Amino acid sequence: MNGRVAVVTGGTGTIGNEICKHLAAMSCRVIALCRPRAVDCRTAEWMEARKNEGYDMEALECDVTDFGHTSTVFGDIARRYGGVDILVNAAGITSDATLRKMTVEQWQSVVRTNLDGVFNATRCVIEGMLDRGFGRVINISSVNGQKGQFGQANYAASKAGIHGFTMSVAREVAKKGVTVNTVSPGYIESPMIMAVPEEHRAKILAEIPVGRFGRPSEVARVVAFLADEESGFITGADISINGGQHMG
Repeated sequence: MNGRVAVVTGGTGTIGNEICKHLAAMSCRVIALCRPRAVDCRTAEWMEARKNEGYDMEALECDVTDFGHTSTVFGDIARRYGGVDILVNAAGITSDATLRKMTVEQWQSVVRTNLDGVFNATRCVIEGMLDRGFGRVINISSVNGQKGQFGQANYAASKAGIHGFTMSVAREVAKKGVTVNTVSPGYIESPMIMAVPEEHRAKILAEIPVGRFGRPSEVARVVAFLADEESGFITGADISINGGQHMG
């Protein structure tokens, strides 16, 4: 994979950060994208932290909900590095409420980030991948997109839509050496899960047969496997990483 250019949307988040490190370990040139004004979008600090860990990676602000801005960012990456070979769509947000209480803004913000963002980023790189005869698109969905979750109609719908997108695009580009796959994590150790009240967290844990939350590195390892040049016969798949919480 030496010299392959990899872009990870949501790359400065808990899972995205680990994905970036795994791809860098495969000798990829890694660019992490983060949402402007997001809590974890401190690009200079993130790059310095990774440098101190021995990784030479770049971080850029990109509003994946805005196709025009996304196109500009990816156009700049293409001019500087010659195109994107690996795209990991890991950007995602939640804004939970039961449907009776969910506002239009809550619905739209989640769908625009989680689903429109996948379209916007993928649309910006797919032509180049097809022209070069190689590409890996890996979309991060969720166990809740597979089974649904109380209070997450917006999030579950957006994450379920991701795999429909994956399967459709996979069929369109397979003959050109481009694969498109989904990875669906369950509950992963992160500040988000630790912020859940302990009583509720215990209930979630009780539903996971392996008896623990997943690790970001376990998700990143699967992403790195799918990104590899030797994984070209895997496309249109949805790989679950949920400790047995949901079995399709």
